[in-house]
Amino acid sequence: MRRRWAGLVAALALVATACSGEGGEGTADLGSGGESGGERGGGAGDTVGTGVPLITTTAPTTTIPTAGDGAFVTPTGVVLPVVSREDGRFTVTTPCSRTVTLTQGAHVPRVAIVLDPGHGGTEPGAVAPGGLKESNVNLAVTRHTRDALEAAGVPVLLTRTADYHVNLEVRTRLAVTLGAQAFVSIHHNAEPDEAWPRPGSETYYQIASPDSKRLAGLIYEEVVRALSQYQVSWVADRDAGAKYRQGSRGDYYAVLRQPGAIVSALVELAFISNPAEADLIARPDVQKVEGEAVARGIVRYLRGQDPGSGFTEPYPRPTPPGGGGGGGTCIDPALT
Repeated sequence: MRRRWAGLVAALALVATACSGEGGEGTADLGSGGESGGERGGGAGDTVGTGVPLITTTAPTTTIPTAGDGAFVTPTGVVLPVVSREDGRFTVTTPCSRTVTLTQGAHVPRVAIVLDPGHGGTEPGAVAPGGLKESNVNLAVTRHTRDALEAAGVPVLLTRTADYHVNLEVRTRLAVTLGAQAFVSIHHNAEPDEAWPRPGSETYYQIASPDSKRLAGLIYEEVVRALSQYQVSWVADRDAGAKYRQGSRGDYYAVLRQPGAIVSALVELAFISNPAEADLIARPDVQKVEGEAVARGIVRYLRGQDPGSGFTEPYPRPTPPGGGGGGGTCIDPALT
């Protein structure tokens, strides 16, 4: 364990170094039903997946927000937003929104991308007919996204690193305190409308942000392209594509509304409630394909000007029942 922790500290030191030149340091209504089991309440080498180059020499074109006090990674690998710090003591917010002070761990002042594996712990998200939990698939895919981004030289942190609950405001606060260039929440969908001739993937963007729309369009392109290689009985909502969702306070989804000025996107990769798709995404190789596709979309957003595609006008949706993303019993994981 000590050797593993030493390696983690060294890796995080490299992240901090890579981010140090990017600028100074520094809640939607999520329901658990409807078109997705996602959060409501709101790989190595030069190429990945389909062989689209990940590494380019073009500098990022987006404006980097002013960060807060960054994040603190505990010896157990839990990533926490920093509230304040003084003399080696870090006051942080736990996944269950408690405030504690820690001294052992690694401080990360900045990263370019914060990735959010949806659900976790007592909140499994959507569950496939065979018992496959969305939360587990989300985490596996997000790890592949992280690996591909890091191979491309993009510093990344995850909002959760194992199977535990993280409150929505803690997930989004991490993006703000780290001054991330983008926050991407990764999910798998449920309750489709009908059969579809191609992958019924969806991405959601912030209503008022052209950058968020572009990010969602680029990720949509890459995900649909990557999943289209598989011949299965696809399903979808009738408005599948890159879209927004209006709520009473602006963006319906918390992971889009709460980050504020941080460019954010919500990704619904495939329908875990569809047995054919569930069998597909249960495969580790397909999880890798999904994760790398998301990474390609993110890299294209950071290093190019492509507008993205797949934009569609959403049909009106009633507020889904339940409180996915913020409900259930929250039990903090071990921090030391």
